[in-house]
Order: sequence, then structure tokens, then C-alpha cells
Amino acid sequence: MFARSSIRLSNTVFSRGMSSTTTTAAATTTTTMSSTTLTNGVSPPAATLDPYDDPAIDAQYRPFLLPTEIRSSDWVSKLELDSVSALASTATPRLKFLVLYGSQRQRSFSRLLAYEASRILHRLGADVRVFDPTGLPVKDDVQHDHPKVQELRKLSAWSDGHFWCSPEQHGNLTAVFKNQIDWIPLLTGSVRPTQGRTLALAQVSGGSQSFNTVNSLRILGRWMRMWVVPNQSSLPMAWTQFTAEDAEEGGSRLMPSSNRDRLVDVCEELFRFTAAFRPLSEGMGDRFSERKERREKEAKAAAAAAAAAAGGVSN
Repeated sequence: MFARSSIRLSNTVFSRGMSSTTTTAAATTTTTMSSTTLTNGVSPPAATLDPYDDPAIDAQYRPFLLPTEIRSSDWVSKLELDSVSALASTATPRLKFLVLYGSQRQRSFSRLLAYEASRILHRLGADVRVFDPTGLPVKDDVQHDHPKVQELRKLSAWSDGHFWCSPEQHGNLTAVFKNQIDWIPLLTGSVRPTQGRTLALAQVSGGSQSFNTVNSLRILGRWMRMWVVPNQSSLPMAWTQFTAEDAEEGGSRLMPSSNRDRLVDVCEELFRFTAAFRPLSEGMGDRFSERKERREKEAKAAAAAAAAAAGGVSN
């Protein structure tokens, strides 16, 4: 039912379900969510709240996971998500999301907001993986085989959708975030690694609310042929929006506000759009101009082969 596309990276073929040749940290298994009765949008812990898959994946890609006693009683677990939770129960295999953030500060507010979004998507039963940009080299034409570059590209190829969150610095997205996007190619062979994937956007600001960064991110997503959801989140004065590091619910949690509600809206919308678009991802990316280009290349190759064969016969 679901279309699958593949991408060749470092002489290994990876599909949106990930190849069996990937490392343990990048492997994935399929989990079917049980049909459950939802009460106030809260699913039984076994369905969406417990850790899943290989513990190595949790350790490397799910730093947002909290101890069970917190995860089963924090603000995310209490959200009323009945309609989208019902949709989540039919989304098999699980929807897969790559989360990117744009700061390497010790207390990075874009990372904290990205973690909260990850918890909401995880609560809905999605397979969520967060990429750590630490160690990713500055974009050049040499280091395509760098482990962090390959890790990022494999995660993008694996995903059904992305969630991007960047700080706003000097009126726009940060270099840390843009560097990640620059390492994701628009075209690899005949495959477009981001085409047909969904994308949700968020930004954090140190001052008053701004939309410069999410607007720039929206342009980037459109350029990469991604389906950018209409809603977006902009968190002003981010340093006032999170609890202390040693506070309840694990610390550094987003405090109640209309901004927090908007983040939930964005995550719900990303989940819905991804569930709707995933079965259609291949067909939605089928373009006349590309079909024409392929036909012309095939015709040239056939003509060259015929000429070579004719030359062999005459000799």
C-alpha cells in the first residue's frame, strides 16, 4: 500500500524503511499499535508511551525520552488528542520523523523545543529520531563520506517527514541549522532524498515574537520539494518559557501558554499530513519534465547501443 523509494549513499542502498545493511543505531523494526479505547486522548502506556525498538536507538536518537514515571504523567501524556490518536492507530507501519534543531549551546532552547515536539509525536506512536549536529563538518565538496554527513543523509532517507526548529539570530536561522540542510542533497543519482516528505517548522527567539526564521525555513522546505504544513510555531523570549533544569517533569519543560498549545497544533498537523501523504508520496512527485528527461536519456542510450551493435556487425 505504501510506496517506497530508495537512495544510494556511500555505495549502499537505503530505502525509506532503511536497508538491512545499516548499522544497529540506524535499524528499525515495525510495531503495530493495538486498537485501544482512548479516554481524554490518553492511550495506554504500552501503545505509545513506553520505549520501543533497539535500546541503542533510544540512546542515540531519543534523548527526549524520560523515565516511565514522568512520561506517564507529564503534560504531554495528559493532552486531549482523540482525533489524531484514532488516526495514529491506523498508521502502520509507524510514521517516521526526523527532528533537527539549530544550536549547540549547553542549554539550547531550540533543542528543548524540538524535544517537546518529539515527545508529542512519540506520544502519538511515531518513530521519532533526533539528529545531534555536534561534529557535523562545515559544508564543502570533500567530506561527503564523513560519518556525521552519512548519518544525517541516512536519517533523512529513512524518514516520512521532518520537524525543524531553529533559533533566530540576527533576524534569521542559524549557521548550525543551515549547515545541516546544506548537507542534505537535492538529488542523488535519480533519487530526490527529500521529495514528497512532509515538514513542520518552529523557531525560538530571545526577544519579541518573530516569523523571519520560520518563513526562511518554509522557503528551504519548498525548494527541497517537501510538503510544508500550513501551521508553524514561533516561541518568543524563549529563555522565559521553560522550567528550571531541576524542576518537575524532568526539568527544562515548556510551560503552559498559548505558545505551547500552538506547538501541539503543529505536531498534530504534521502527523495528519504525513499519514495522508505517505501512500501518495511516489505519485505526488511524478513530474512531466522529469519523465521527458528520462525518455530522452533512454532514447540516446538506446541509439548509442544500436550504433555500437551495428559497428560490431560490420566488423
